[in-house]
Amino acid sequence: MATILSEQSRTFNEFLLLPNLTRRDCIPSNVILTTPLAKFRVGEQTRFSLNSPIVSSAMQAVSGEKLSVALAKEGGISFVFCSQSIEKQVEMIRNIKKYKSGFVVSDANVSVNDTLEKVLSVIKETGHSTIVVTEDGTLDGNFRGLVTSKDYRLSRDSHDKLVRDFMTPIEKLVTANDGVTLSEANDIIWDNKINCLPVLDGKRIKYLIFRKDYDDHKENPLSIFDKQKRFAVGAAVNTRDYKERIPALHDAGADVFCIDSSDGFSEWQADVISFVRSMYGDEVIIGAGNVVDKAAFDFLASAGADFVKVGIGGGSICITREQKGIGRGQASALIDVVKARDEYLEKTGIYIPICSDGGIVHDNHLIIALSLGADFVMMGRYFARFDESPSRKVVLNNTYVKEYWAEGSNRAKNWQRYDMGDNNSLSFEEGVDSYVPYAGKLADNVKSTLYKIKSTMCNCGALSLQELHDVARLVMVSSTSILEGKPHDIMLRNTDIDN
Repeated sequence: MATILSEQSRTFNEFLLLPNLTRRDCIPSNVILTTPLAKFRVGEQTRFSLNSPIVSSAMQAVSGEKLSVALAKEGGISFVFCSQSIEKQVEMIRNIKKYKSGFVVSDANVSVNDTLEKVLSVIKETGHSTIVVTEDGTLDGNFRGLVTSKDYRLSRDSHDKLVRDFMTPIEKLVTANDGVTLSEANDIIWDNKINCLPVLDGKRIKYLIFRKDYDDHKENPLSIFDKQKRFAVGAAVNTRDYKERIPALHDAGADVFCIDSSDGFSEWQADVISFVRSMYGDEVIIGAGNVVDKAAFDFLASAGADFVKVGIGGGSICITREQKGIGRGQASALIDVVKARDEYLEKTGIYIPICSDGGIVHDNHLIIALSLGADFVMMGRYFARFDESPSRKVVLNNTYVKEYWAEGSNRAKNWQRYDMGDNNSLSFEEGVDSYVPYAGKLADNVKSTLYKIKSTMCNCGALSLQELHDVARLVMVSSTSILEGKPHDIMLRNTDIDN
């Protein structure tokens, strides 16, 4: 006979937090949202932390290059989707790493004998406005100068004009020698009131250092960097071509991996983790999932996962539960897995971070997920709404929206995520193709969300996420209570209320 669990399948919307004593030091500016992403032994430091407890889903409509950089600036991390060729995913990782806040290797180069037309072509191709000029147009050629928008006027200069005739030559540039520290370079930039400092190794250019990167760091103190001061980024992998994909992505600079699968309770996931451990030991961080109960968590923990993702069928565009009758309410799944994580910690002394993936409609759901024990939250719909997501912004019924489609939809053609080991096709869809309301810039929205989290934590008497896990008190709510928590018995001036 089948096993029937007695408790109901609960969602985040069915819980409310009870306020605890708000101490005088419980103000949002004192709250620290740093959270571990990789497992660690009690008393030791995790190998990777987030400065904000949010990550973006490994989806074509979400985790593109622009969003990955924007989220890293706000303290979170993106997982670049693997539903593409290895070569394309590697290129995306490399492009994100080129947004390095510090020493930049130029990929926008021309020769002294090229024309303004070539300069404009390079600018269009790379998106960079500062162009390096070398003798032969390669990075290894003798450095001759720079071209910026200040060096030409499109309304007057001929497109056939040679670079040598309008560039800013090396003799008029302030430069530094290889070996200069980032701090020293920023002092040079500041003292000389320049926007870009070329770093030279003899006659060759080694790096460019930009004032805007210094300004960005000051404006975005939560930014996450790797050891080379490049923005951190994650990469999703599947259980099919991981032996080729993971080494290529690792070489490209991916900081963290996660196995992208609708059901993580499988021997295939254990095979992927085993491959990573045999190739890289504990150097490479890899998360697994998705799971909804203790048995699945214990399986992935024993396999060596660095973090575990929780959630099946809770995403706003996921129809797995409808199609296959499999899954669990996100709150119930998280409660069960967090309990298993705590038991594993008590037994082994090893803390495995939990990622809650799915079920987030409003910011308060995110806060409930964290209070129930999640260390960070993975979201798709939330990020798909922003300027930086890779999908198109279109007008629908006189309102701006952005396209948003599931990895289980036919549009994504991501059969590997739902692979059952027998064929290379998507037999039926487990997600839909849709739209989400356009919401503007990522930074503006994330800052608002993080402030809500901090404010709620103060109400709970917690200044860290670990403290929130320990002191949070939650209560179940009735359907009538849910309605009572919304505006009621009034006529709203503006009914367009969202996050």
